[in-house]
Amino acid sequence: MPLSLNMQFNLILYSSIAGFITGLLFDIYRGIRGLNSIKVITIIEDILFWVLTALIIFTFLLYTNYAFLTPYVYIFIIIALLIYLRLFSKYFYSLEKLLIKKVNTIIRIVFKNIIYPIKIIFSKVMDKSK
Repeated sequence: MPLSLNMQFNLILYSSIAGFITGLLFDIYRGIRGLNSIKVITIIEDILFWVLTALIIFTFLLYTNYAFLTPYVYIFIIIALLIYLRLFSKYFYSLEKLLIKKVNTIIRIVFKNIIYPIKIIFSKVMDKSK
């Protein structure tokens, strides 16, 4: 039985959204992974990432279009992923790197401000013990 036009439109829409979600997850993973020099760890991380992404996308498609996994779904996921990688990935990735850099700076400043009084107290205690 052919699908209704509304169902076909939803199939295309949700497949395209799944492609964009895959692109976002890939950019987040790329930011987290960084540059590993150990090939075995990189291979294991890649496999785990793609398994997790497949589970997330399948769950998304299961809730949105009852997991109709036709060739068109795969085609639209790939097309949306390529569009995301071509048009939006560089902006999202640079924003992600900037955000990580700012968060690291804030954490470093807070950590140093917390440790500084402890260093002073510790140095005073050690001087009195002599």
